[in-house]
Amino acid sequence: MLEFPQLLTLYLLDPILIELAPSILAADFAHLGDQVEQATAGGASVIHVDVMDGHFVPNLTVGPPLVKSLRRATRLRLDCHLMIENPDQFIAEFAEAGADWISVHQEACRHLNRTLNLIKEHKCLAGVVINPATPVETLSEVLEMVDYVLVMSVNPGFGGQKFIPATLHKMRKLAEIRVARGYEYRIEVDGGVGMDTVAQVVQAGAEILVAGNAVFGKGDARVNAQALLEAARSASLERV
Repeated sequence: MLEFPQLLTLYLLDPILIELAPSILAADFAHLGDQVEQATAGGASVIHVDVMDGHFVPNLTVGPPLVKSLRRATRLRLDCHLMIENPDQFIAEFAEAGADWISVHQEACRHLNRTLNLIKEHKCLAGVVINPATPVETLSEVLEMVDYVLVMSVNPGFGGQKFIPATLHKMRKLAEIRVARGYEYRIEVDGGVGMDTVAQVVQAGAEILVAGNAVFGKGDARVNAQALLEAARSASLERV
């Protein structure tokens, strides 16, 4: 498995390095290890963990104990998306449990710069997330320091929602800013990514694709992941 520095080197050589990050929110938790293994066989390189607290978003999901179990079950990088209030209180726990990437919402952080630095202090990659109604411009002071930006293409809280096309312009804007300012963050998208939308998000600038139902919803997770990646990579050639 390639580590992030190696992936970053490849990315700098080939700016359209597409990665699939299946979201376990849509997986069958009774067979989670097997489903992660199937998605990995289909080409997934990151596992996305949606963490919800019932306050910042109207749902409750998982915490550090599940991340710790996942860490034992897979060698893939674990991308922990904290949809929670007061994320500073939990960053250390998720890092200790085995998270490789930790992202926090711009909307949930009173001192965003400090929170992102805290993630880095715990040896994790730091990501910042924006909801569909949050402008890209609100990130202008932290884009230089983040490793990735996650664009929510649905309102966070539940899986299986319909993709919001108006979020595509955010991916385009982030790609433009990155080139203009010489930044190195990557662009991730989460929400409604499937065979009917994957080409749009890739052509708009997304490189890390979070998909839940499209991978785990129906059929074989390996086959679904492989098909989604193939479609994404075909779309990336058109982007070139």
